[in-house]
Amino acid sequence: MLLAVDIGNTNTVIGILEGRELLFRWRVSTDARRTSDEFAVLLRELTVPAGVELGSVTGVALCSVVPALTGAFVAMAESALKADPIVVGPDLDLGIAIDYRDPSEVGPDRLANAVGVRELVDGPAIVVDFGTATTFDVVSADGRYLGGAIAPGVLTSAENLFTRAALLHGVALDPPSSAIGRSTEESLRSGIVFGVVGQVDEIVRRIREEWEEEPTVVATGGLAEKFSIFSKAIQIVEPDLTLLGLAIIHERVSGAQGGA
Repeated sequence: MLLAVDIGNTNTVIGILEGRELLFRWRVSTDARRTSDEFAVLLRELTVPAGVELGSVTGVALCSVVPALTGAFVAMAESALKADPIVVGPDLDLGIAIDYRDPSEVGPDRLANAVGVRELVDGPAIVVDFGTATTFDVVSADGRYLGGAIAPGVLTSAENLFTRAALLHGVALDPPSSAIGRSTEESLRSGIVFGVVGQVDEIVRRIREEWEEEPTVVATGGLAEKFSIFSKAIQIVEPDLTLLGLAIIHERVSGAQGGA
């Protein structure tokens, strides 16, 4: 079994996979103060009730945008799981070419998404990832990561609004029934949800114009399903695309190491 972990700025997603099949997935808050020992405790608290034997984990793949936690997780995997984690970065042979001016600037989660979408889509693709930031990643049919766009994330923007506007308060991001809100809560829900959908559809439209391709648009991330129902651009929703990408990267890298 593979332990795949995506450490984001807001949430950490932990998955257990058999091959490319996701068996279990947990989403927990990211805490930059977490130590390797705390990671070990957290992992046991999640896996034991699910009946997952950590001794059956034969590989670990990690993508992290929180450098302070990368080392802590690697140390935990080495000590508690006796595994040498594969940490995603542009220095690995990912099976894709990276056309960014500086490949080291591309987030590891975006690289994992680019790898994962090639398994999901036969042809050019745009990945829209709803995370701390909303990212747009453009992948050509021949497996080149061409770049993309980064916008403020849904919750990041909403929380900033609630913090700065004294008369506004947090709302659940349930689907709005109307664009015309008849209460503060309804107005906020309309503005946030339809605002994000409009942003996604417009950025995708502009990418299509510049690229002159007919890409498949895939949404991922914890909020993907909430917004995709209103989007004209999003065609496929795969909440666990990053974990799929990690599994594929692990297969490729560990296979290459085994054959060396």
